[in-house]
Amino acid sequence: MTRAATYFEDVVVDRVQLTPAITVTEAHVAMYQGLTREVPLESSDVPDVLPLCMAIGLGWRVNDPPMVVQAFVGLDWKVMKELRVGDTMHSRSRIVSKRALRDGGLIVDERTILDQRGEVVQQGKFTFLVAKRQKEASA
Repeated sequence: MTRAATYFEDVVVDRVQLTPAITVTEAHVAMYQGLTREVPLESSDVPDVLPLCMAIGLGWRVNDPPMVVQAFVGLDWKVMKELRVGDTMHSRSRIVSKRALRDGGLIVDERTILDQRGEVVQQGKFTFLVAKRQKEASA
C-alpha cells in the first residue's frame, strides 16, 4: 500500500492548518523529563520545549498527507508565555513561502501554539527541504 504524500508542487502558500487540541498532563511532563533527564520543575510547570514537541506530533493528525521532507533546514522559535499542566493547546500552521530548487524546494512554515484562551504560547518558523515528484522515465 502506497501512502499519500505532499510534494513541493502540492504545497499551497498561505494555506492554514489547525491541529486537534490536547490537554497537557503531569504524565506528559513526566515522560518528557524521563527522556530528556531535565531537572523536575514546579509541579504545574511545563518544560519550554514540550509544547513544541507536542505540536509537531499533533501535526500528524491533520487531514493532509505529510510533506516529503528531505531535510530540516532551520528553526526560528520564540516562547511567548509559559504553558501549565492542565492547559489545553493546539497549533496553527501557515505556509509563508516556497522556493523551487533543482530536485526539491524550500518551504517556510510559520507555526503558532495557542492555549485554551486563544493566546499565543509559542511561535516561530520551520524551514524544510521538500522533494519534488520524480519525473517518469520515458521508455
